[in-house]
Amino acid sequence: MTALLQTEHLHVAYGKVEAVRGVSIALEAGQIVTVIGPNGAGKTTLLGAVMGLLPARGRVLFEGADMRRHDVEERVEHGLCLVPERRELFGDLTVADNLALGAYVHRRDRAGVRRGLDQVYQQFPRLSERRAQRAATLSGGERQMLALGRALMSRPRVLLLDEPSLGLAPLIVREIFRIVAALRAMGVSILLVEQNARAALQTADYGYVLETGEIVHEGPVADLMHDERLAATYLGGRAD
Repeated sequence: MTALLQTEHLHVAYGKVEAVRGVSIALEAGQIVTVIGPNGAGKTTLLGAVMGLLPARGRVLFEGADMRRHDVEERVEHGLCLVPERRELFGDLTVADNLALGAYVHRRDRAGVRRGLDQVYQQFPRLSERRAQRAATLSGGERQMLALGRALMSRPRVLLLDEPSLGLAPLIVREIFRIVAALRAMGVSILLVEQNARAALQTADYGYVLETGEIVHEGPVADLMHDERLAATYLGGRAD
């Protein structure tokens, strides 16, 4: 079976320093796959290469098609969308305007954009309540919801999520991961990069461990959570 999204022997370098070395991962339709690892392991770099933001050697395949010749906008049109670690919202624009910008590649389909906006407001009622509010005035959790909602406006088949829990209080982190699981139920497959390994593994189906630019371990999340070394390194204690 052809994976929905996969990388084959991906290499990404900053000058002479290789940040990602020979990384091969796969995401099946309907899955949440997580990549965990320490700061500086190359997780964000990996997502940037998949999205076409960074030059890379190796292949990125979407439904078996090589994406190397496609720029970022073309990858969005194919159904890939990145929610970056810093969220990169337009702070001076309203919630509604930020969401509208997410639908840029579908801007000629006005009826479809309106339907998408209604669906986002249904998924994120708080955004509906704050639709006229400037993005800069939102709380951290609300900004993450807006970043997710804006990504959904592009009608993604695969969401690339970079550290969605970063800087959020534990209660809000649980809400964000509940939303991530709900997105899968809506038919969106997810590649999740996350430093909160426990939350990521509790949400995902399959996981990869990235250390110093290389995949050092992979497997179903149940196996990873019961691995003694991984539990000690990333889960703060012994495996259950």
